[in-house]
Formats: sequence, C-alpha cells, structure tokens
Amino acid sequence: MVEQSISGHNLDNIFKALADETRRDILRRVAAASLSISDLAESYKMSFAAIAKHVGVLERAQLIIKKRSGKQQIITAAPKTIEIAAEHLARYEQLWDARFSALEDLVTK
Repeated sequence: MVEQSISGHNLDNIFKALADETRRDILRRVAAASLSISDLAESYKMSFAAIAKHVGVLERAQLIIKKRSGKQQIITAAPKTIEIAAEHLARYEQLWDARFSALEDLVTK
C-alpha cells in the first residue's frame, strides 16, 4: 500500500511544495522568523501575487501557518509537518545505510 497521508498530512503535497526552489527558500526564511507576505515579496524579483501563490502552495501542504495581523498576513513555519517529512525521509536513509553496509561487507570479504 502506498503511504500518502501521515497524521492528516498529505506527503504528495508536502514534497510537491518542497520541489520548488523559491518555496524552499520561503520556508527557510519563515523558519528563522515570522514574516509578512510583503516582507517576503521584497526578497524576490517577482510580484506580490506570485509570492502569494507560492505561500498558498506551502499553506495547502501545511508547511506554513498564515495568520492575519491587521492588514497583513504573517507567515510562520509549521514544524510538525516538516518533522513528518523528515521522518519519512529518515526511513529511506536507514534503508540505504543498511544496503550500503551490506555492500561494504560483501566488497571487503
């Protein structure tokens, strides 16, 4: 069975969101500090609307949390979703570590 959802998080959406360099950079920035979409837009050579679309993709993937503060929307990282993605990737890391160790054992014998 293909694992598509963990704890209500869709892995396909998470990894599709992370596939884009701009979205990864936005996530990196908001993981360091909460920022408004306007603040984010200043860092890129693209329109406010384009940044808002990227933020929407990250929000649908539950990688960020968007809250309204007056007229601004403040973006923060959602650490639980990032942790879920990291745990999923860690399983592959363990698998490949075991395979490389077995290969090393075969080669050194």
